[in-house]
Amino acid sequence: MASTQQCLASLARLSLSTPPRAALPTIPKFLVPSVGASQVRYATHSSNKGGAKKAPKKKKQYKFFKSWDMTGMQQFSLCDAMRYLRAAEVGQPPLTVKYEVHVKLRTKKGGPVVRDRVRLPTPVKTDTRIAVICPEGSELQEEAKRLGAVLAGEETVFEAIRSGNFLFNKLLCHTESEGALRKANVGKLLGPKGLMPSGKTKTITNNLEATFRDMIGMDEYRERDGVVRMAVGQLGFTPKQLAENIRAFMAKIKSDISKMDDSTPKLLEEVVLSTTHGPGLSLNAEFAPTDDKIKPEDLEAVM
Repeated sequence: MASTQQCLASLARLSLSTPPRAALPTIPKFLVPSVGASQVRYATHSSNKGGAKKAPKKKKQYKFFKSWDMTGMQQFSLCDAMRYLRAAEVGQPPLTVKYEVHVKLRTKKGGPVVRDRVRLPTPVKTDTRIAVICPEGSELQEEAKRLGAVLAGEETVFEAIRSGNFLFNKLLCHTESEGALRKANVGKLLGPKGLMPSGKTKTITNNLEATFRDMIGMDEYRERDGVVRMAVGQLGFTPKQLAENIRAFMAKIKSDISKMDDSTPKLLEEVVLSTTHGPGLSLNAEFAPTDDKIKPEDLEAVM
C-alpha cells in the first residue's frame, strides 16, 4: 500500500502539468507553402550566373543591296503605265505633277555611285535659279549677274545660306572663291539639300559662261541605296516626249556604268515609273498600249 507521501507527490505532479492545447484546424496541403524549396533570385534572367557576359549576336551583313526575282511579276508598257498613273492624278494641277523614273541597280554596298547630269530632249524643270560664289565687287560678280544669277558674291551668298533664305536651287563656285567656301563652313547646310559645290559635280569652275550653259536645261541624278531616281516629265507630256526622255536618261546611265571600274560591277535590274501622288509601275521596255481601243494620241490631251 502506497504511503501518504507518495500519494501527495503524485497529486502535486498532476496539479503542475500543462493543460492540453486546443486542436489546430487542418489546412489543405496545396495552401501550405513549401518550406524546403528555397527561392534564389538574380538581378538578371541570364543563365550565365557570375560568368563572362555574352557578346551580342552580330547581324548578317550583305554585300549587295536587296533584289527581287522578277519572274512572274506584272510589268507594263509605257502607254499602259501612263494611262493608270494619269487616272491616279485626276484633279491635280498638270504642271505640279511629275513623272519619275526609278532605276534599280544590282550593285555592291559601299562602292562608287552613279552621279552625273543629263540634258533631256524635253526639259522638265524650267525654274532653274543659279547662285554663284565669287569675289565681292569683282568682274566675276558682274559676269554672273549678267548671265542671270539670282545671287552672286561671297559674304552675300554665305549670309543668305546661314539665314535659310535659299532663293536658288543651283549653286556654283568660282575657283578663286574655293578657299572662302571652305572657311565659311556652310557644308552642313548645303549638303543635305544637294547644293554643295564640288569638282565631281562640275559646280566648281573657272568658266562661268560655259557652266551656265550646261546647267540650264540639265538635270542632276545620283544613285542612293542602289537606285537612281530622276524626274523625266510633267503630267502634260505626250507618250512620245516621255519615251524620248526615258531613252536619253537610260542611255546616260548605261554610259556612266560602262566607265566604272570592273571591280564594282553594276547591272540594270528594273525600271519603275511613278508620279507625284501615284504608285510605281514596273516597265517592260514596250511602248504601245495592250488595249487595242487605246491609242498613244489619247494620252496627249490634258486631263
